[in-house]
Amino acid sequence: MEVELARKAGLGWRGKHTLLIAREAGSLFFLGDIYTDLPLPVDAPVREHCGRCRKCLDVCPTQAIVAPYRVDARRCISYLTIELKGSIPVELRPLVGNRVYGCDDCQLVCPWNRYAQATPEPDFRVRNGLDRAELVELFAWTEEEFRRRMSGSAILRIGYERWLRNLAVGLGNAPKSALAVAALRSRARDPSPLVREHVAWALERQERPALL
Repeated sequence: MEVELARKAGLGWRGKHTLLIAREAGSLFFLGDIYTDLPLPVDAPVREHCGRCRKCLDVCPTQAIVAPYRVDARRCISYLTIELKGSIPVELRPLVGNRVYGCDDCQLVCPWNRYAQATPEPDFRVRNGLDRAELVELFAWTEEEFRRRMSGSAILRIGYERWLRNLAVGLGNAPKSALAVAALRSRARDPSPLVREHVAWALERQERPALL
């Protein structure tokens, strides 16, 4: 809803990935709403400037952008790793790769994001070394550690169970290693059926004999 309101307000245009793009800032920003009954002048929408570019469509790992300006959210990795509460569809798990919380490949490849600027706001800085952390290390966190380390972060909202589910998929997609297998086996009897299901899938991939 806020994206369409922003478009109508002339803040930018909807890119082919359906997100708002501003000429001065790309698409890597948050939108906020202020509701008021003040009689403000109405701004005109701006013209779109995507042209023939289709980089966002071509880069999407799951082909969730099924056509320009049209996204099948059920295939979007951000939906699968954040919003989906149940099992990630088996056919999409290999395409998730090592993404644990969201994706944004469609934004990273967008030429307009050459104008994006890092915010000085401390709340948006990387925490707990997540930009350098190994999946095995994160998979070993207890629920208490997860809640403490993710306190104040948007990641906390997916909860510990989905955190482990997503990490299990990442480990299943990782290069085969004894460390990954040991980490997965340590949770093979996890209390959560959701976690156990994804761990079993990941173990099968890690232990599958290599094709000659």
